[in-house]
Amino acid sequence: MTDKQQAKATKALVNAVVEGIQEKKGKNITVLDMTGIENTITSYFVICDGDSNVHVDTIADSVEDYVRKKLEDKPLHVEGKSNAEWVLIDYMDVVVHVFQRPIRSFYNLEGLWADAGRKDLADLF
Repeated sequence: MTDKQQAKATKALVNAVVEGIQEKKGKNITVLDMTGIENTITSYFVICDGDSNVHVDTIADSVEDYVRKKLEDKPLHVEGKSNAEWVLIDYMDVVVHVFQRPIRSFYNLEGLWADAGRKDLADLF
């Protein structure tokens, strides 16, 4: 796969993730473009929050289902489903973070990765 094809596939994955989040009414969706930062382990972070552990778990399940159905892809790793305060879904080029709002505020990934290009839901591709 060429770099251009890989970039297109990665953006399709980001869009599918966002649609999966929207399907279950995930809130405050943000995409961090990590491609301009050297030595990062992923190309994009997709971050959102839910209102409760049930909501976070439901959003995470929706992302996995939506990506599997739309792109026939599955994550390399999923972490945090047992307490559902912060669920991480790793698709290698795209890492999804589904938080409960207080946990998201505490870890502040957007602040930690402030050098990344940031796009909120209204600005997506």
